[in-house]
Amino acid sequence: MAMRLRTLLGDHPGTAALKNGSIRSDLVAFDFAQYSPTNRGFKPMVREAAFDVSEMAIVTYLMAKSFGKPMVLLPDVVLARFQHGHALYNAKAGKLAPRDLNGKRVGIRSFTTTTGAWLRGILANDYGVDLDSIDWVTFEDAHVAEFVDTTKRAPAGKQIIQMLIDGELDAVLGEKSDHPDLKPLFADVGAEEKAWFEKHKAVPINHMVVVSKALSDQHPDAVREVHRLLAASAAATPAAPHFTADEMRRSLETIIRYAAQQGLVPRAFTVDELFDDVTRVL
Repeated sequence: MAMRLRTLLGDHPGTAALKNGSIRSDLVAFDFAQYSPTNRGFKPMVREAAFDVSEMAIVTYLMAKSFGKPMVLLPDVVLARFQHGHALYNAKAGKLAPRDLNGKRVGIRSFTTTTGAWLRGILANDYGVDLDSIDWVTFEDAHVAEFVDTTKRAPAGKQIIQMLIDGELDAVLGEKSDHPDLKPLFADVGAEEKAWFEKHKAVPINHMVVVSKALSDQHPDAVREVHRLLAASAAATPAAPHFTADEMRRSLETIIRYAAQQGLVPRAFTVDELFDDVTRVL
């Protein structure tokens, strides 16, 4: 009898074969929770340990780990992308470049989103932006309840893109829009992404997969099987993120450094600390 696992996993190219049942197992079976978008399920996972297996934003995982939440990382990436295209400004108010952000009003859904952490890290480390000088305006709490968010909350009912269009924000991070007034903060997104990749030799990781500590402690065979199935599902399509161990390590080291610089975690973890004795060898 297969062990049934409460599972949160979004619809990604690399998860399709697992979710449609074309890849299956005699050891474990997945009861998929329905959250749309998937990131709505991260809060119940972090706050209530709602799932045995869960997709998880990497920055949320780092923050959860810093507060001792009972989760363990698997070396399985389900979402990774370059971040430069997810920053906008209102061209109607005049030209704005990354280096011009000091002292400006910048909106972001939550200060703790992974895309936001990547973009702030890029702005600070590649463009010399003083993140502390920015007037951050946010719309949501962190997934991790214990994190103290000192940013300014947008007025109730306000929408981030509309505030940018109306001139109430100078730029936003973590958003895309086809509104004619809104332009990419990074003028040549493709060239910026290429240069970033040449420098770091890695693609920024957004979401990986975690398991509950209880599952890893009590059923290590089930955890190994979950990883095998995730890897097989990813291997079934070229559209899935494919990382070598070195590429994954470089990407994780970079986002750990950015998260520590930004005060999202109290110190920079080593990559090995993110895994336990079961998942580290996978």
